Amino acid sequence: MTTTANSTSITPRKIRVIGVPLDLGQSRRGVDMGPSAVRVAGLEARLEELGHQVEDGGNVPVPIPEQKKEGDASAKYLREITATCTKLADLVIKTLEAGNVPLCLGGDHSMAAGTVSGVAEFYRRQDQRIGLIWIDAHTDINTPESSPSGNVHGMPLAALMGLWPSDLGNIYGFSPKVNPDNCVLVGVRDIDAVEKENVRRAGIGVFTMRDIDERGMRTVMEEALRMAGRGTAGYHISLDMDWVDPEDAPGVGTPVRGGATYRESHLAMEIIADHGRMLSLEIVEVNPVIDEHNRTADLAVELALSAFGKKIL
Repeated sequence: MTTTANSTSITPRKIRVIGVPLDLGQSRRGVDMGPSAVRVAGLEARLEELGHQVEDGGNVPVPIPEQKKEGDASAKYLREITATCTKLADLVIKTLEAGNVPLCLGGDHSMAAGTVSGVAEFYRRQDQRIGLIWIDAHTDINTPESSPSGNVHGMPLAALMGLWPSDLGNIYGFSPKVNPDNCVLVGVRDIDAVEKENVRRAGIGVFTMRDIDERGMRTVMEEALRMAGRGTAGYHISLDMDWVDPEDAPGVGTPVRGGATYRESHLAMEIIADHGRMLSLEIVEVNPVIDEHNRTADLAVELALSAFGKKIL
């Protein structure tokens, strides 16, 4: 006899969905519609089928580029992005205080400065620290000085690790948000030349796609989770959909060939669920304008289900 994917082995959790329709951090428009696309793909109902309690907290209010001036060309819309991330961080703290798991939907990856700040501050108030798993084709560790584009979605990890002085990296008045020993990049394959030095300067862990090719997803994820989990309350998962190969996730702003396969991406999420120490999850850079029949948003939902315990058997 077979069991269904909705096996009773899943521990029910209270999840609050927070949409962040932010597209100020990059120049390719449409990613602000990502939260809606993921909701349309049935996120809430499909999580509830697994036995979780889900409430939708709505969207963080975000200005659109037409309303604002971009400001300094080396960090465009930084003031507006910082304000949005601060609102998001406050919402994340309230979510955790209510005993819910934040599931944040993007929007461009600059929103992670808010998500991670909120989770880190909540646990800091309890004298605990968090880990961070950054799953992405890119390292997102540019500074305004090193960025070739001035797009802030390539800078949030640098802000969180305190590599450049800014209000974005100093939400709640402390920096870095995560101990470098507990911060791990997974699956990177497209890194700007200057960013390589920033990665070394930050002192964080890195597993490239070559590491996954040579050692396998299981070994890489087990090591990454061990590093992020060492001495922490648990870890935040920041998942950029461009980590997945464009064959399976075409609707992303900055696609790069050679990403994780459909099964590899599910395996990574399944291993995260097995460990049971995920404090919060964000899924970013879903862009329905360049997607095919909402495939990328549908995959985002499937990966969220795997991260929250869905199994094949």
